[in-house]
Amino acid sequence: MKSRRAGPPRRGFGWVVVMSAFFIMGLTTGVFKNFGHFFLDIQCHFGVPTSTTSWVSSTTIAMFHLGAPVASVLVVQFSQRAVIIVGGLLTASGMILASLDLSLPWLYLTMGVLQGLGISLTWIPANSMVSHYFVRWRPIAYAIASSGECIFAVMFSPFFQWLIEMYSWQGALLIIGGLQLNLCVCGALMRPLETVQSPLQETKDALEGDATALPPKRKVIFQCSLMRKPELVLYILFAIFSAPGFFIPPLFLVPFATSLGMDNYWPAFILSVLALSDLAGRLICGWIASMRLIRNLQLLAMVVTLLGVVLLLLPVCHHYWVIVVFTSLYGFLFGCVVSIHVTSIVDIVTLEGFDNALGLFMLFRSIGGFIGPPAAGWLVDETSDYSAAFYLSGLCPILSGVFVVLVDHLIQRRKAAEAEDRQAIRQEDWEGGKVK
Repeated sequence: MKSRRAGPPRRGFGWVVVMSAFFIMGLTTGVFKNFGHFFLDIQCHFGVPTSTTSWVSSTTIAMFHLGAPVASVLVVQFSQRAVIIVGGLLTASGMILASLDLSLPWLYLTMGVLQGLGISLTWIPANSMVSHYFVRWRPIAYAIASSGECIFAVMFSPFFQWLIEMYSWQGALLIIGGLQLNLCVCGALMRPLETVQSPLQETKDALEGDATALPPKRKVIFQCSLMRKPELVLYILFAIFSAPGFFIPPLFLVPFATSLGMDNYWPAFILSVLALSDLAGRLICGWIASMRLIRNLQLLAMVVTLLGVVLLLLPVCHHYWVIVVFTSLYGFLFGCVVSIHVTSIVDIVTLEGFDNALGLFMLFRSIGGFIGPPAAGWLVDETSDYSAAFYLSGLCPILSGVFVVLVDHLIQRRKAAEAEDRQAIRQEDWEGGKVK
């Protein structure tokens, strides 16, 4: 028998882990979702084009995705607690150092590289801890933990706007960095589960005595052989092309609303609506997926296509309440996509290859997240209209939906072929038994 993990240190401690993960999601991705509040102030302060300013958030997105495999390796070598504490220090340092306002490249390094890497080193281990502490209640635990991103985004939207008005954007970054130091506290609460040996394994070790031990198997971070699956390659293309639809709209919603002459707190309200509808989409679509009324990939293709259509229509009408309605629809559909696009990987590579496939998925998704915002910013500079950013972010998800349809078709064809092979084997066995 192999070694096994011990249970939680004491009854109910798993829910402490969930609440810690809840705050980690809020203090990382919840903060990132409100970067749009700083966009115009940073652009005006340095007097640079929109595309140049967009590289700040693009660098954050890229480092978050590129840091995912690094975080996984560090968790294996050390522990989730240690990695989260280090990530919390990096995240807070990125914001605090950015408040020094040295130059725009300095923001690329601090808000981009340090902040993005710090988010990755806290976000990945937090999800890992929830998975280790729960089996039966794992879906509920994940739902509660991930809701921290949406709930904190709602609260932070008006709060960040108030901080900018009271203390300028530099002072706001300093205060936010101080708040993010609480990530270290959340990490300290992530008590690792100790690995213990079963009595049979201990007896076996004692009998072996000083026998020469075999070298441990080398741990494989990525199974590159998974890339031979055409379904996974197509799904990675979906990840790349859908990423602009995820990261461009939150960045440009506030500048777009401000360009229409709205007061400062109205754009902040729009981001709050976005976060609330995102939360509703995650919960409702997750429930629909669990009912198995429709295949996950079919559901994903529908919601990601609708998401693109909504983004194309969002900037058409410049009336405030129409923008609020389309923003809420976008948030709802975004939440739907988030709730199923990761779990759909299991349908492609099975549960055995899920971890490696997820790493590849996030690694390649960074391409779309890194290129998308600057490309949208360049279009805004060329057209002097923020609508161009939404047109780009709308076309990309629609194109990504085509790849999901192809993936679903290949998987269904593969399952049909496997079913025919099993039927043929059963038929041969039956005929062979009849001859005997």
